[in-house]
Amino acid sequence: MSNETDLIAAIEALGDKLAQARASINNRFIGQKNVVDLTLTAMLCGGHGLLIGLPGLGKTRLVDALSTVMGLKGNRIQFTPDLMPADILGSEVLEISEDGKRAFRFIEGPIFCQLLMADEINRASPRTQAALLQAMQEGEVTVAGAHHRLERPFHVLATQNPIEQEGTYPLPEAQLDRFLVQIDVVYPDRDTERDILLATTGLEDGAAHQVFTAAELQDAQALLRRMPVGATVVDAILDLVRACRPDELEAHDAVRDAVSWGPGPRAAQALMLTVRARALLDGRLAPALEDVAALARPVLSHRMALGFAARARGENLGAIIDRVAAAATRMEEAA
Repeated sequence: MSNETDLIAAIEALGDKLAQARASINNRFIGQKNVVDLTLTAMLCGGHGLLIGLPGLGKTRLVDALSTVMGLKGNRIQFTPDLMPADILGSEVLEISEDGKRAFRFIEGPIFCQLLMADEINRASPRTQAALLQAMQEGEVTVAGAHHRLERPFHVLATQNPIEQEGTYPLPEAQLDRFLVQIDVVYPDRDTERDILLATTGLEDGAAHQVFTAAELQDAQALLRRMPVGATVVDAILDLVRACRPDELEAHDAVRDAVSWGPGPRAAQALMLTVRARALLDGRLAPALEDVAALARPVLSHRMALGFAARARGENLGAIIDRVAAAATRMEEAA
């Protein structure tokens, strides 16, 4: 009973701290509650986020505020077609000491931080994009056969422009799957845009303040994994993920007719973590079926693809995911 009481107290205390973090982020990044919550979700789960949105919607401002609020050392890389892997990871240089001895010394690249903003990641060549794979999955990089550990925690928030595709290299499926969630950054509503205008065009701009330290964020990530998940929610996650695979017997009719490939087990793992984070952000002690439905699009949309015929018919992947998620949660509610 004592362990259960301690866990409840720790979850409630973390919820209060997350509320403070939200408020501090909103000093710099106004409105867009869903975007803020999804980025916090990615960090609470120890994962990475892919921010999809047009230029000028505040993605860089959001990441800058996050690094301050979460107490993380942040770096930004502007991806361009001529960017090389060594520009990200670092390289070895030959040095000659005063006594004439020669030795190689590794100079760390900008990836050696705790929160990396990979700006317009699809503008870099596939070779450079692939340089991020090991860092995102294993938390280390290999240069000249030597392994170099990255600081903990380590998160990547990458951005993409959904409209401009000229001179870009679409991310391969293997790298997309490394991102815990896809975060769609849309135009703000009228009232939010009014607040943005008033807050950012005066003499003073809003400032975020630190709420977490890196160690506290790691503690929060560990606590999240101790959060209980009910059998009904677990079954809903399994129903949803398996129904999104066109070759499975459990595939939803809309998926079988429109989707060319579906999510793997990493998607189910992502849902198991993100539903807990959403419950934490809402001040609840355990996730519910509504969390599975709410996170279906952010977790699955970059792990699925429409077939050619479905694209020609003008089908929308997000709408299909919503239908499958609604069916999966209704089935568990009725069980």
